[in-house]
Amino acid sequence: MTTDEVLAGVGPRLRQMRKEREVTLAALSESTGISVSTLSRLESGLRKPSLELLLPIARAHQVALDELVGTPPAGDPRVRSKPIEMFGRTHWPLTRQPGGLQAYKVLEPQRRQEPDPRTHEGYEWLYVLSGKLRLVLGEHDVVLTAGEAAEFDTRVPHWFGSTGEGPVEFLSLFGPQGERMHVRARPKKS
Repeated sequence: MTTDEVLAGVGPRLRQMRKEREVTLAALSESTGISVSTLSRLESGLRKPSLELLLPIARAHQVALDELVGTPPAGDPRVRSKPIEMFGRTHWPLTRQPGGLQAYKVLEPQRRQEPDPRTHEGYEWLYVLSGKLRLVLGEHDVVLTAGEAAEFDTRVPHWFGSTGEGPVEFLSLFGPQGERMHVRARPKKS
């Protein structure tokens, strides 16, 4: 990977990291001392990242500088990620590159929550590994069990979490609008 390619990936990675943590540009500006306009230009790729800018951002997000720059270890295909605590859940990133399709293994603790459906751009897939996952999607309110999957446009109001009957472990794949999972089913044997 060339230096230009590494630098081009920093902006999208910064934006993704900030949005995953539900931090506004104003809040990040306050915690780093970097102006909102500079942060915005960094995220959009209009400003080249420098150590002066990346070090305070890494501190604010509590991540290693390597994670912001996205330099994977050469030749090793394994994704070595640290768990991220977000929204009371533990997320293990299963992809390294920002943008495009993102995959996470998620552990939702046993808890009862009142659904608070949200919308945003994108497309999401959920696959339950263990436990029961409650999914509220538009007018639907369903419970997915181990081995079941759901896919949906995230512009439809949605919420998912524990049923309150125990923890649930699931895989979440999220992609930009228009990317859909394509699964080829085997033909039925006659």
